[in-house]
Amino acid sequence: MRRVNFDMDVLRTFVTGIELGSFAKAAKRLGRSTSAVSAQLKKLEDQAGTPVLRRSGRGMEPTPAGETLLSYARRLLALNDEAATAMHDADLEGWIRLGMQEDFGEAMLTDTLGRFARAHPRVRIETRITRNNELLELVARGQLDLALTWDWDAATATPHSKVVAELPLRWIGPADDTAYAKPEAEQTLPLVMLSTTPCVMRQAATAALDHAGIPWRVAFTSSSLSGIWAAIAAGLGLSVRTSLGLPTHVRPLTLGEFGLPNLPRIGLRLHRTEASPSPAAQRLETIVLEALREVLHTVESTQHPALRPPQSSQENTWPLNEASSSMLPNRPTSARD
Repeated sequence: MRRVNFDMDVLRTFVTGIELGSFAKAAKRLGRSTSAVSAQLKKLEDQAGTPVLRRSGRGMEPTPAGETLLSYARRLLALNDEAATAMHDADLEGWIRLGMQEDFGEAMLTDTLGRFARAHPRVRIETRITRNNELLELVARGQLDLALTWDWDAATATPHSKVVAELPLRWIGPADDTAYAKPEAEQTLPLVMLSTTPCVMRQAATAALDHAGIPWRVAFTSSSLSGIWAAIAAGLGLSVRTSLGLPTHVRPLTLGEFGLPNLPRIGLRLHRTEASPSPAAQRLETIVLEALREVLHTVESTQHPALRPPQSSQENTWPLNEASSSMLPNRPTSARD
């Protein structure tokens, strides 16, 4: 078997084009002509020895071999970029305070902190995993350098923050289809919710059900997401979250399943305590955004489209996706989750 040394620039073009859903956008992002990108993709298929892309509508999507290559390409690029950063920022040191929602912690935290710690062993990181309102209070008091929170109205904005993505809210049920039975028409729908109120997820669920004329009741509350997941898996009721960070014993329901109404979208906002963070904080910010992009792409490709270009450009975003962000339509207001 001949040895193949994949070109990192070619792999970066391939991954970027898949993540952006357009190789024309990838060419623009990477500062290359479309003909140069086409030549790179041809080179990649020659190296792989099999087609890695196929036409889908007006665009391209990975073949089964391309999906396999995509997974390896992401890992190769991450290791390459980690090595380059470690050499470039070898002298970084200091202390960074990072805050995240529970939803992001399991899906992102291990990878984010591990990647950063390997490249910058002299930087100490303190992490807080807690609810949105507490994270916002810590940012306002200057007790966090970076925080990733839900975003749904102007009250969640802080002076040095940007919306970096949007996701649909989803009805969440047990992975075991036999654990939960749809209530009869005259029965109320049992809900599993966090106990702290007000809560944007609860408000979104009840508003959608009320609008659809579906009776409901809160059957179970918990102060932690682990309690929520356990109750859903046990069949005590349904809940509302995004597809981020779901354990294997629960799943997002398909649109219209059980006759449930559609739900609005919610944003992700990255907060900086300072307009010009320290070099260490800037580097951690970059890694957080990279990890978030990877998680969102995984959600999009395996469960449900997690990312949709926002509808207008009222607010600039950091470069997580191509589009600028807007205030999200139909969001519950004045809630904390």
